[in-house]
Amino acid sequence: MQIVRYTKEYKDAWDTFVDKSKNGTFLLKRNFMEYHSDRFRDCSFLFFEGNKLLALLPANINEDTYTLYSHQGLTYGGLLLSREIMACQVLQLFDELLAYLHENLQVEKLIYKPIPHIYHNYPSEEDLYALFRHKAVLQQRLLSSVIDKKDVIPFSRIRKRHIRKAQEAGMTVCGSTDFTAFWKILNNRLSSKYHVNSVHTQKEIEYLYSLFPEQIQLFEVRIGEVVVGGCVIFIMNDLIHIQYSSATEEGMELGALDLLFYHVTYEVCPEKRYIDIGNSNEQGGWVLNENLIFRKETCGARAIVFDTYELNL
Repeated sequence: MQIVRYTKEYKDAWDTFVDKSKNGTFLLKRNFMEYHSDRFRDCSFLFFEGNKLLALLPANINEDTYTLYSHQGLTYGGLLLSREIMACQVLQLFDELLAYLHENLQVEKLIYKPIPHIYHNYPSEEDLYALFRHKAVLQQRLLSSVIDKKDVIPFSRIRKRHIRKAQEAGMTVCGSTDFTAFWKILNNRLSSKYHVNSVHTQKEIEYLYSLFPEQIQLFEVRIGEVVVGGCVIFIMNDLIHIQYSSATEEGMELGALDLLFYHVTYEVCPEKRYIDIGNSNEQGGWVLNENLIFRKETCGARAIVFDTYELNL
């Protein structure tokens, strides 16, 4: 197995492989990964057998702590695998990667965030077995809420009541390409309730939208011409991920998010199987926001996990 550190000359090969892989999403394409390249030092790898590209590892390195992350700036990372690669090859790849990291980069620790199975195009959990073989330790587990439209659990009576309330208030849901109004609502809500700002700035999300206009979409909830809520979704593989959702105080009171979630679930990309509404955790997963997850579960969502593993080399 030949291990090659990523450079820009491999950009086309990288992006083409992501599209054809068992478990790649557009978040792992180079243009998305590199929007915050000033914050993370890239240390990604390509794995070849002869001339055949079998796997990728999106990663960044912190040389001060001798730690490799896959990936510190993304929701998930981990190995992207070809449809042809088999389990024993993945185990070999993992063995050789760890040896390479230790011998060539003096890495002492690997932090690894595997891609959750609902994001896969085809079964692709060989990396989890490799982590087990190397005695990796579960460092963090986040509980995310997902709707499975193959056998959907209906919205609860309280959610349906809020949807009717929103409709009676004259609320409508429509697509938009102007992020200004929603981003103000989002950051006002995050700042007042959680004392944080959104992971992406408005400028960053607009830049990413310009690169991925088919995969990133904005929906607004309006009363007349006034925006009272909205959400940004990421569309990938067989799934829609609700990256951000928020509403004004008036919008929350009148059921804007209930109407919005119903619209995304039943009207947007009806061919997609899963709707990932996101996690409801605080403090690295140790605290579950019970009110937040209740709202998601009464929309028919149930849990999957986003894990982070730590492996000492």
